[in-house]
Amino acid sequence: MADELFEFELATPERLVLREKVSEVQLPARDGYIGVLPGHAPLLSEMASGYVCYTSAGRRYYMAVNGGFIEVLPDHVRVLADTAEKAEEIDVQRAEASLKRAQERLTNPNIGLDVARALSALHRAQARLDAAKAGAH
Repeated sequence: MADELFEFELATPERLVLREKVSEVQLPARDGYIGVLPGHAPLLSEMASGYVCYTSAGRRYYMAVNGGFIEVLPDHVRVLADTAEKAEEIDVQRAEASLKRAQERLTNPNIGLDVARALSALHRAQARLDAAKAGAH
């Protein structure tokens, strides 16, 4: 069974969030989600906002991520994320309030609104909610 696992490592500038043996991982790459199984071909990608789903010891785990880079090797996946938050650490009420604020900013824009920043805030809040809800099941 050991050859059916690979090391998954996820870090932010502040901390090592996770390092463990997993059987699969799904990641939000820049152009869409990618799935990784043991023996995957080498790959480098920019990471988008979204959620990471990984399976360890037969159980699925989720975390919200935002920006960064993905490195995939046949026996190792390394993620360097701008931010990462495990599903169980997410304050759902705060994420919902952030999503609502971002939606309001985009629906009723003020002069000088930085649209790219507002969209980024919207995507981060949605990723946090998605990860929290998926992790609750």
